[in-house]
Amino acid sequence: MGNCCVKPHGASDVRKKKNKKPNPFSIDYGAVHGSGGTNKLVVLKNPTGNDLYARYELGRELGRGEFGLTYLCTDVETGEKLACKSISKKKLRTAVDIEDVRREVEIMKHMPKHPNIVSLKDTYEDDTAVHIVMELCEGGELFDRIVARGHYTERAAAYVLKTIVEVVQMCHQQGVMHRDLKPENFLFANKKETSALKAIDFGLSVFFKPGERFNEIVGSPYYMAPEVLKRNYGPEVDVWSAGVILYILLCGVPPFWAETEQGVAQAIIRSVIDFKRDPWPKVSDNAKDLVKKMLDPDPSKRLTAHQVLEHPWLQNIKKAPNVSLGETVKARLKQFSVMNKLKKRALRVIAEHLSVEEVAGIKEAFDMMDSQKRGKLNLEELKMGLQKLGHQIPEADVNVLMEAADVDGDGTLNYGEFLALSVHLRKLANDEHLHKAFAFFDKNGSGFIEIEELRNALNDEEEANSEEVINAIMQDVDTDKDGRISYDEFAAMMKAGTDWRKASRQYSRERFSNLSLKLMRDGSLTTVPNEGR
Repeated sequence: MGNCCVKPHGASDVRKKKNKKPNPFSIDYGAVHGSGGTNKLVVLKNPTGNDLYARYELGRELGRGEFGLTYLCTDVETGEKLACKSISKKKLRTAVDIEDVRREVEIMKHMPKHPNIVSLKDTYEDDTAVHIVMELCEGGELFDRIVARGHYTERAAAYVLKTIVEVVQMCHQQGVMHRDLKPENFLFANKKETSALKAIDFGLSVFFKPGERFNEIVGSPYYMAPEVLKRNYGPEVDVWSAGVILYILLCGVPPFWAETEQGVAQAIIRSVIDFKRDPWPKVSDNAKDLVKKMLDPDPSKRLTAHQVLEHPWLQNIKKAPNVSLGETVKARLKQFSVMNKLKKRALRVIAEHLSVEEVAGIKEAFDMMDSQKRGKLNLEELKMGLQKLGHQIPEADVNVLMEAADVDGDGTLNYGEFLALSVHLRKLANDEHLHKAFAFFDKNGSGFIEIEELRNALNDEEEANSEEVINAIMQDVDTDKDGRISYDEFAAMMKAGTDWRKASRQYSRERFSNLSLKLMRDGSLTTVPNEGR
């Protein structure tokens, strides 16, 4: 459900709230009926309490996610500095969103104390929000720390991978599949050189039993294992994702890359690994062997987390080459990191404009489509209704959308499922939000993002101060090479396969279910039984 601890984006103070507004969110699903006949959305099973402010004082904003804000948080009794992720109930629009928050908290409670996993302190729930108080991680993102160092080596990459796989092993031992391993989900606890690297986000994680298979398409495109696209997978997917991270750590680019999401999916299915580009010729054979075994497209042959930790490259970690992998790798990682922040900044602007009011009228549309007044839509009603609303969607794609949005699998859409689908379609069909984001960067209103505006937009990102990085971003996005970014170029960047952002569950299901269908049509994917969860 978004990063729990992130680098500060600003210094504005959020003072102790005394007059909290009543929760306007009143969708029926997942609700518990309180006294007096009113509906109250109850998310958590056993929160610490309902008054966060009796114990904690909130300070500056640390970060923003799809569902809420993360604040610096001070324990008023001990003075301990923590992080508080406050998830707005108004943003929990579907039963899936509610279950995600509930399960994230349950998993964090379930995980034993581990030096490389962020620890949960307290949970609170009031009428307007769920508050998750946890350990503060303020040492920055993984790639930022790497590029800040003057000397980056294969040995350093080995130590990072060892930490990540130890987290994976702990998760699997506890019956937890992470499902969203990526560099952004690992932060350093503090600024010290010896600081621990910690996993911070369990928003897409699930409990699993031995032999249990899953079919939800979740995670971030570049890190997805081929069996996720085939909708038949288990905990082996976490080792694949860690293997993708290792490949990036060693050469600075992802192993399966393309300009479009469909291209990324096809590259993942092909699973062809390039060991020819610089710096691979200078990387040890042991390191390359581990990459190949972690990225084996057959999950039954892929190494387990325990086997990865037993691999000679990690067993002899102190003997791994301590020779610099070169400035090329550092430059790639730096560009990767800053481009990611540029997209995140744009997506934050979009998220801020996607208000609750935007879904006003969707209930009316649902009632209009629901011709039989059953409180749910069948496929035919959905097709007819989408046409009336002006969505020109091919019939095959409507079938895919229906399957993706039908969370409970009963062949119909209830209002909560329809609401999620409608918000998704609005994002796809209307570029209004992209225009607002573009205007945020285009301060002088010229219709272009000029290099100075790009520099200013990223001026609070320390590593973005490098002219080399700013110029590299401009060169990548400015496809007509006129020295500035037009709206069309900006939109192409936001929609391209190079979008490294965390995909929400609903986004992943709809977009990648559609891709799976296309790949099945052209023979790239083998159809598998749609079993499991």
